[in-house]
Amino acid sequence: MKNLMKTAAAFLLGIQVCACSQVENKVSPAIPSDPEIEANIRQWLKKMTLEEKIGQMCEITIDVVTDFEASKKNGFTLSEAKLDTVIGKYKVGSLLNVPMGIAQKKEKWAEAIRIIQDKSMKEIGIPCIYGVDQIHGTTYTLDGTMFPQGINMAASFNRELTRKGAEISAYETRACCIPWTYAPVVDLGRDPRWPRMWENYGEDCYVNAEMGKAAVAGFQGNDPNHIGEYNIAACMKHYMGYGVPVSGKDRTPSSISRTEMREKHFAPFMEAVRNGALSVMVNSGVNEGMPFHANRELLTGWLKEELNWDGMIVTDWADINNLCTRDHIAASKKEAIKIAINAGIDMSMVPYEVSFCTCLKELVEEGEVPMSRIDDAVARVLRLKYRLGLFENPYWDIRKYDKFGSEEFAKVALQAAEESEILLKNENNVLPLVPGKKILLTGPNANSMRCLNGGWSYSWQGDQADNCAGAYNTIYESLCNKYGKENIIYEPGVTYAASGNWWEENTPEISKAVAAASRADVIVACIGENSYCETPGNLTDLTLSANQRNLVKALSQTGKPVILVLNQGRPRIISDIEPLAEGIINIMLPGNYGGDALANLMAGDANFSARMPFTYPKYANALATYDYKPCESMGQMNGNYNYDSVMDVQWPFGYGLSYTAYQYANLKVDKPTFTASDEITVSVDVTNVGKMAGKEPVLLYSQDLVASTTPDNIRLRNFEKVALQPNETRTVTMTIRGSDLAFVGYDGKWRLEAGDFKLRCGDQSADLKCSETKVWETPNR
Repeated sequence: MKNLMKTAAAFLLGIQVCACSQVENKVSPAIPSDPEIEANIRQWLKKMTLEEKIGQMCEITIDVVTDFEASKKNGFTLSEAKLDTVIGKYKVGSLLNVPMGIAQKKEKWAEAIRIIQDKSMKEIGIPCIYGVDQIHGTTYTLDGTMFPQGINMAASFNRELTRKGAEISAYETRACCIPWTYAPVVDLGRDPRWPRMWENYGEDCYVNAEMGKAAVAGFQGNDPNHIGEYNIAACMKHYMGYGVPVSGKDRTPSSISRTEMREKHFAPFMEAVRNGALSVMVNSGVNEGMPFHANRELLTGWLKEELNWDGMIVTDWADINNLCTRDHIAASKKEAIKIAINAGIDMSMVPYEVSFCTCLKELVEEGEVPMSRIDDAVARVLRLKYRLGLFENPYWDIRKYDKFGSEEFAKVALQAAEESEILLKNENNVLPLVPGKKILLTGPNANSMRCLNGGWSYSWQGDQADNCAGAYNTIYESLCNKYGKENIIYEPGVTYAASGNWWEENTPEISKAVAAASRADVIVACIGENSYCETPGNLTDLTLSANQRNLVKALSQTGKPVILVLNQGRPRIISDIEPLAEGIINIMLPGNYGGDALANLMAGDANFSARMPFTYPKYANALATYDYKPCESMGQMNGNYNYDSVMDVQWPFGYGLSYTAYQYANLKVDKPTFTASDEITVSVDVTNVGKMAGKEPVLLYSQDLVASTTPDNIRLRNFEKVALQPNETRTVTMTIRGSDLAFVGYDGKWRLEAGDFKLRCGDQSADLKCSETKVWETPNR
């Protein structure tokens, strides 16, 4: 009983020994080690002082070393005196964030990082590593290429576009002398209330895993030990389970079971790490009472030991301090540091003061944090810097990055936007809009670059996008270019407040828009959300604002056909106005080229090919995901309760229309009977039976018909996007492993059970049978 109590106490402190640690040596390294790098690390660890080691574990925001008075006169300027303190005295090894809260020219970035690196090499002999949140292109660099947000890239169902976008982002980030980005985001966006839903690749764990792998490949290239001169280090975030807070609000507790965590939330991180991801950022939240930054089982056990991963774990913003000030599992900041470092944190994004260094030194001297843990963390920091080649080249000549902001890159971003905007409704073939029609363009999102880009765009909240992105086209400007300015009547009816909270709207002028409709043939209403990011984006009601809904209702009374353009970071409830529209396009957050993409699609110069990456709710209290349990949609139950449980959604996961039509036939599997070790090849014929060329995301789902724990209704297992000319047929071939159909049982073990399965693709289905049960005794398949 005493031993049991000790184990329970250790778990509550987040420092328990992972039960699977004894299998660590049986797992191949996630990234093969480089002997030369490891030898260099050993030499550094022998000669570094404790202060120097701890400094490498500390990350400070750029504001701490900024001379604000000089910056007011001359633009962003570093403070030599503050650098002397941060790097000279405290030996800080990393800086982050955007100077002055707004995007900078690449030349300004390179100038600042050269100064920082000169100081770091002189004082420590170790280069600094600079990190930024370039999450959808060159987020914090002026004149670079902005891509659609993650949720849009998921809607494209195009792995290659995701890889290419990350590759371009890496190139342009390197052009700033920045070697590290806090991306990709692979949180599962499974609660539409959550304000960060648009940063990730939707609700499904497989899509997040596949797009995460593709992004890592684009950012880092093919050799994680030797990141090339046009690549940067990726940082997977936020590890893990961030996207399902019970309240729906950012940085609030979740209640995820261990089976759900293992089977779904861990999956994207596991796949990315197995494919070379060099760093991971931790979830700011709390699950079942345990802050992730204190959870040794998840940080050290699942991530480092189980996967035999030698990468680096960095905190999110001030999250070690939050263990004390917010979460109250530590009585002081010093105790919080002890818990987090012992749990497996390697670098603390402090980010405003250096007491972390003083406190951690005291903890080591007091024996509260072992020196072995310090050496392990520092080795991981140094390893990242060596892999990036920073010791040889702390900075570089940015003049050779001559493709920065190029037309070549712009074409890829435009394609990404076109393939990410979803056609949800097209009654009476209201789309495409033929030239010559008079279009009333209305709604608060019709003439705003801020709305197209969302948060993390030139500034944290995205509120500076209209000032910084003047070279690109709003929806209004794009439609004027496409149809002629004389054919566009712009009367917004509803507008966002120029200052104040992101959701605030000015007094509506709906009557002006209604009057203008008399001169139009068709109405295009651009509605949705203004930009926001993180906690400021919290809301208490998913329903679209009353002003915007009233605008649509009033315009529908004119008798003119209405097309809704949904420009928003999460699904806002529109069930009362959806029936009023003949056409609906969900563009979400498509970036700087989103307006041009929309114009091309509306005109029929490009074809819609995107699909919903999440389940769009119909009612505020009817939130769901596509992989729901069977009991969540059962119809009416007989008996005294007369219980009705029906899955009622606005648009399901995977839904999307096109200007052409596709027909599926001949779904076949090469192994109708399989075991866990088998690879199953699945083929299906897809024909474009319409009159326009198009691209079709072919989605392969599975159903486990009977299992020892209630199976999900359906699960996505693979997807491929194919381009088809009219009347063209292509046989699409995909593979799945037998082990892919396993699940995590109630006992926490992966298991594939003998029995019947069904595969579905389009309107086709095929039966499968697993011939033998397998239970994995190791934590991962």
